[in-house]
Amino acid sequence: MQLAPHRRLCKEIPLRLAWAVACLLCSQISAFGQVPNINMGPDGGFAQVDFAQMYLDQINRHAQEREQQNARNNELIQSGTVSALDLEAPNKAVEEFNRATSLMKAQQSKEAVKHLQKAISVYPKFVSAHIGLGLAYLDQEDGAHAQAEFEAAAKLDAKFPGSFLNLGLVALSRNDFATALPELEKAVSLRPRDPKILSSLAYAQNGTHQYHEVLETARHVHELNHRGMANVHYVAASAAMSLKDYKTMERELNFFLSEDPTNAFAPVARQNLAALSHDKAVRAAAAAGPTQANATLVASLRPQSFPNNERLKSQLSNVGEESDSESCEECGTLEANSKTEAGEGGVPSPTATRSVPAAPWTIHTNVDQVTLFFSVTSHGHMVNDLQQSDIRILDDNRPPERIEQFAPQSKLPLRLALLVDTSGSVHDRFSFEKHAATEFVKKMLSSASDQGFVAGFSEETIVTQDFSSESSELGKGIDKLANGGGTALFDAVSFACRKLAAYPERQRVARVLVVLSDGEDNSSHTSLNQSLHAAERAGVTIYTVSTREDRGDKTDADRILEVLAERTGGEAMFPGDILTLGKSFDKLHDLIRSRYFVAYKPADFQPNGSYRTISVVAEKDGKRLQVRSRKGYHARMAAASN
Repeated sequence: MQLAPHRRLCKEIPLRLAWAVACLLCSQISAFGQVPNINMGPDGGFAQVDFAQMYLDQINRHAQEREQQNARNNELIQSGTVSALDLEAPNKAVEEFNRATSLMKAQQSKEAVKHLQKAISVYPKFVSAHIGLGLAYLDQEDGAHAQAEFEAAAKLDAKFPGSFLNLGLVALSRNDFATALPELEKAVSLRPRDPKILSSLAYAQNGTHQYHEVLETARHVHELNHRGMANVHYVAASAAMSLKDYKTMERELNFFLSEDPTNAFAPVARQNLAALSHDKAVRAAAAAGPTQANATLVASLRPQSFPNNERLKSQLSNVGEESDSESCEECGTLEANSKTEAGEGGVPSPTATRSVPAAPWTIHTNVDQVTLFFSVTSHGHMVNDLQQSDIRILDDNRPPERIEQFAPQSKLPLRLALLVDTSGSVHDRFSFEKHAATEFVKKMLSSASDQGFVAGFSEETIVTQDFSSESSELGKGIDKLANGGGTALFDAVSFACRKLAAYPERQRVARVLVVLSDGEDNSSHTSLNQSLHAAERAGVTIYTVSTREDRGDKTDADRILEVLAERTGGEAMFPGDILTLGKSFDKLHDLIRSRYFVAYKPADFQPNGSYRTISVVAEKDGKRLQVRSRKGYHARMAAASN
């Protein structure tokens, strides 16, 4: 009857008295008949000692568990994983947060928002829930609400670096370097050895022309384990070029290429290394003043799932129908060969929080020009003899202010990306698919001005052959593809589009991505919407060839392939069996090579990020023809004033 009071007493008295208390407790329990025979026999005294030891062990165990939990909590706080306030969150709030985390992993950010809002309503000081809600809003391209959530998290806990990091990244996504810099400096002061935060800081420092600071920050990053953040060396190379420190520039570009040789900016880096090593005259001329050689450097640096599942359904429903009421802060006017930039100085955006959109590909304000590729058929046959007078274009329901160029695509150099699904879901026909793809690239690269690269994707995207004009080299890249693993289709499409856009160009080119896949996705961090916007920003037309073996009812995976193609002006093909796969590639060759190219200046253009529809009508000899082109684009946003 006295068990609870004696337990409280044992917690309060010194440890050296615990034995006596335990023995007293044992005798009282025995007296009440709760532990019969414990004092009977010659070993009764030892039985009491054993019981006391068990009781003390239990007390010590609980104390050790509390100490271990406290140590784990402190480690989480010190590592910047959670805020100290998060440890006080009640179970109901934590449950809602965990549900939202699972939904975010499944690319269902709209549903995740509801659970995160519930978590915050239960516990308003839930810092991680505010940040998670901000990331969910970013996934839906709602930058204003995302920023508000990050600001709320920062006000709640000024010692949590994640809030300031995300505020800095949102500003960087708008090229607002002056706003990003102080936020990232706060994050670094809290986590001075975090390579992700430091890499983002270097990007902001370069944007605010603090070139010496960029080099110092890059040096700190290089001393740390910074796998996956080779871009910091590219940023440092850009800063060194601004300082005319070509020795440092060369060193940083070599670091960059050694750490990530297939990075989208690798061709630009190699081009600059070749210019630097050309001869000593480049450096001598740069020291004497601006020269043509120096101008060349500047220009080149700057320029397991199933076919039907809830994950794919969610991706398709989030795409919806674009309308002119929507806006995209990260999108720019498409211009296939205008000077594309990845932020200030042409440096790649920092690799930090995955949900934050990359820095926008923009064009100069004085080049508000749209470029468009389209194909024309009549009863399934390609029409190759159209004139400019045979077509009519409406941009945002208005005729263009003027048409600046019209030509067959065959007159433009081709930039081809071949993306092959190497996941386990396409295992059965993999060898035949590689053979058909090899024959395709042999036909596609018809001149020395054409370039292409080959990449395979499962959970990750791996470039097996970088840009080359030799079809035999691309064939070797296809042969290196190995089968197995999960499927991250949307990540792979986004990567390929960025890589195509980053290749240094001196003339208009046609950028084409061919995807050989079954359309399933179970591993991407990028959404279908985000991959479509990546294609839009890069001016890439996507063609998809399904590896599905039957011609049954249309699946969610089939629709994914159709959306990728149709939204970018390409076409989705469904061969159905290995015998017709080669024929599909032959048709694809004709489609790509028979397209038309037009560049025009839109009427009443406003740099407000709104979605502008495109309609192309073609008629010849009084007959209306079938046209295949992309449906529209997001206008660029006006440049932020710093």
